[in-house]
Amino acid sequence: MVDTAPPTPTPAPGPAAAAAKPRSETRETISFLIKLVIIVAIFRSFLFSPFNIPSESMLPRLYIGDYLFISKWNYGFSRYSLPFSLPLIPGQIFAHLPERGDVVVFKAPPGNKEDYIKRVIGLPGDVIQMRAGQVILNGVPVPKQRIADFTIPVTPNYQCTPDYQDVDARGQPICRYRQYRETLPGGRSYNVLDRGETVADDTGTFSVPAGHLFMMGDNRDDSADSRFPQIEGQGIGFVPVENLEGKAVLMFFSTDGTASWFLPWTWVTATRWHRIGSGF
Repeated sequence: MVDTAPPTPTPAPGPAAAAAKPRSETRETISFLIKLVIIVAIFRSFLFSPFNIPSESMLPRLYIGDYLFISKWNYGFSRYSLPFSLPLIPGQIFAHLPERGDVVVFKAPPGNKEDYIKRVIGLPGDVIQMRAGQVILNGVPVPKQRIADFTIPVTPNYQCTPDYQDVDARGQPICRYRQYRETLPGGRSYNVLDRGETVADDTGTFSVPAGHLFMMGDNRDDSADSRFPQIEGQGIGFVPVENLEGKAVLMFFSTDGTASWFLPWTWVTATRWHRIGSGF
């Protein structure tokens, strides 16, 4: 006799199996994008952030069409370190003063909305004046040595008035400006431009208050900086330290403006390759 057992019944799905949901590609994509946004926001807020140069106020160091990275931790963090200046950080944490000569990005007074890039000339307690186009720092003239003229090609990203137009050895149009080498106390040097006598060449004295900085553009006759009172688009006066966003550290791209989105080969010819990788 063959002993046969009855077939074992298949168990019914339990509560856990019934509760399982199918994978949702849409939900996973949204989750990935949210995580990506958070990571990018943290990176841009506390590590590095890109910045592009929209004006000629920092010539000869920075050209219109330059793209650079700024480091975010050098001077501490405030609401202006965050995207859209979200008021999540009270005051400033891990605050640290910049050094004279640092090139910094900050929210420009009085509106504290637009990003500016300038050079730090005065620290809290400093007394600054301009006399005949020369910086007087705490009563001592900052050495200013005449060097070779600065020239820059005329391109869609840079035009100049007839007074400064010239041609190079190949007959190509350029702009030509008088150039000087300034040397701050401590030995830090950089080049500045002087286009001639302007209202900004001779000023009264500026006593930098506590918690503030005195900023200037290297293009001394074309920069709305701390030499002018806080009027939107005309001057920034003294800049609060907490307005600092970061320090310029590395050039990662530069274009002369001749590229067209519809002509990919022009992306290469428009790139100013010699400027990429330069530091500060």
